[in-house]
Amino acid sequence: MTAGVSPAPTAPTYLSRTQEYALAVTVAVVTANAYYIHPIIGEVAQDFGVSEARIGIVPALNQLALAIGILLLLPLGDRYSNKSLCIIFVSAQAIFMLIMALAESFAAFTIASTLLGFVTIAPYLIPAFASKRVAPQRLGQVTALLTAGVIFGILVARVGAGVIAETFGWRSVYWCAFVLIAGVTVFLPITMRAGTAPAKTPRSGYLALIASVFTLAAQHRDTMVSAAIQALNFAAFIATWLALALHLTSDELGYGVDTVGYLAGISALSILSTPRLGSWADKVGPRRARVIAAVIQLIGISLFYPFGFDVWTILIPLVIVNLVGPSIDVTGRMTFLSLEPEIRTRLTTSYIVIMFLGGAAGSILGTAVYDWAGWGGTCVLLLAISGLVVGLSVIAKSLWADPALK
Repeated sequence: MTAGVSPAPTAPTYLSRTQEYALAVTVAVVTANAYYIHPIIGEVAQDFGVSEARIGIVPALNQLALAIGILLLLPLGDRYSNKSLCIIFVSAQAIFMLIMALAESFAAFTIASTLLGFVTIAPYLIPAFASKRVAPQRLGQVTALLTAGVIFGILVARVGAGVIAETFGWRSVYWCAFVLIAGVTVFLPITMRAGTAPAKTPRSGYLALIASVFTLAAQHRDTMVSAAIQALNFAAFIATWLALALHLTSDELGYGVDTVGYLAGISALSILSTPRLGSWADKVGPRRARVIAAVIQLIGISLFYPFGFDVWTILIPLVIVNLVGPSIDVTGRMTFLSLEPEIRTRLTTSYIVIMFLGGAAGSILGTAVYDWAGWGGTCVLLLAISGLVVGLSVIAKSLWADPALK
């Protein structure tokens, strides 16, 4: 090589399609861990001899620990290898899952579940990892594929845990989950094998790294608006399903809890639609796509009240909402996952924490409003939230232009 002449830049090495799908499976398995408890919570309470009120602390602490873990651990992804962090934290999940399967006391089970939530950050590290290793024109498609993995994980956890526990008991659910997470851990080094990792941020102190999350959030107002939109979107999702469970099992309608579970299977539609909508967002731009998806979702939500008193007619708005709802999250992430690689994980931290705050608000509002004003009041609440999603999406599109489309 001639002195003084810089070597030609190395062509980027992208993930293979097999790796992309393997990452989606990884996201599904890891995400499912927080949702196995939902259908079997009664059996767990009975086995440990605790009340239904007391058993509620298990998923509550798991979600709280998850939010704290995202805030305190996810920013490390902009300082250390996403691959190494995923291997460490997924391995820790496998250990805590094993403890849950073996736990002989309620305290041990609860502590293990809480720690499991704290280290569940791989579903949020992996999109940042993938965004740095896919062609820019495929960012939406791959982000949507990983989002579909999240949806699939939740769906399998809710449906599968109930079926397995009914036949083999609730501990078998966690043994199966342990086998799955252990298998993912073994293959993770291969799944996340890719080209040279992008340069990391300067090795400042940990507290400075956490502080930079707030600094970056202040500098990227577009990302914060995307986070607010998704917080409202997630709040509507949580409120819908909590209120729907109460509505369908009320004296007025009289359906069983199994009906609610069957309706949850509609989420499978999102697995098919979300990747395609992500590809479409790559073509038309994330902000424009988000406005269109938000408007369609508003139309679907407006049908909840007139169609909401029969299990068959309510399928119509549920299908509409489940087809386009996840794409609002995908397009929101696209607005910052296309920015500099070294800041994406910390921006993801702000985005996810704000999203979970929205989910917490939806959990409270969904049950409280239904208790106060019934299904009609819930539908008004959902319309108001969805209207805000549309409004903020329109404002974001007017303030920040999509990048030039090819």
